[in-house]
Amino acid sequence: MRRRFIGLLSGLLWLSWIGAAAVAASDPPALTVAAAASLTDVLQKVGDEFTRASGIPVKLTFAASSALARQIESGASVDIFVSADEEWMDYLSSRKLIDAATRRDVVANRLALVAPADSSIALTIKPGFALRAALGRNGRLATGDPDSVPAGKYAKSALQSLGVWQEIESRLVRAENVRAALAFVSRGETPLGIVYQTDAKVDPNVRVVGLFPEDSHTPITYPVAATVTARTQSAAFIDFLFTPTARDIFERAGFQPFLTTQKQ
Repeated sequence: MRRRFIGLLSGLLWLSWIGAAAVAASDPPALTVAAAASLTDVLQKVGDEFTRASGIPVKLTFAASSALARQIESGASVDIFVSADEEWMDYLSSRKLIDAATRRDVVANRLALVAPADSSIALTIKPGFALRAALGRNGRLATGDPDSVPAGKYAKSALQSLGVWQEIESRLVRAENVRAALAFVSRGETPLGIVYQTDAKVDPNVRVVGLFPEDSHTPITYPVAATVTARTQSAAFIDFLFTPTARDIFERAGFQPFLTTQKQ
């Protein structure tokens, strides 16, 4: 009887294991999405809604667009890339690492000058504005590294256009991504920073001093594309970015969604 009982128990455990393995095997693999750091909060919400609607899980990685593009170039396993500028998408396109037919612009953004929430700094952003004086004797300006990070490149372009780049360049804190720049201001480590309008919206410890004129820098657009090694489910995720559900999430976060699904 004891041997019979042990045999029965072993059989039940085996069937249980087989059933669990079958369920696991039927689960679709997660789509890997590499996206600009400024999309951290909003794309997590969009990803959750996509999974709820499709049953396809999404694995998100956020960093500077430059860092992600170089990781993809180095062979990182990524299905979808969402950049904070066109240049890093062009970088991968020129190396034939994205599927050009899937490339589309998803959302637009604005560039903002921010300060700690309790700061009294007031500035009107215009040609020749007193940015250096607002920093004080030892204060510095945080933004993404202008040599690689899209936010920093937009910031440099805007400051050059307004005629204050040369006097401020030596006072920069060159952050590894835009959220790192935001953190310097949020913690009060720098009196001012240049980030995206949407970044300021998610951090109650900062306030927007002003928005940069849109004609002071190239348009801030976020293109998306599947990589050349992407799985077929990637097309469904890209399409979902243009649905009313996703558009509503983007708009509430302060982004300006593109209403067309037209491929570039």
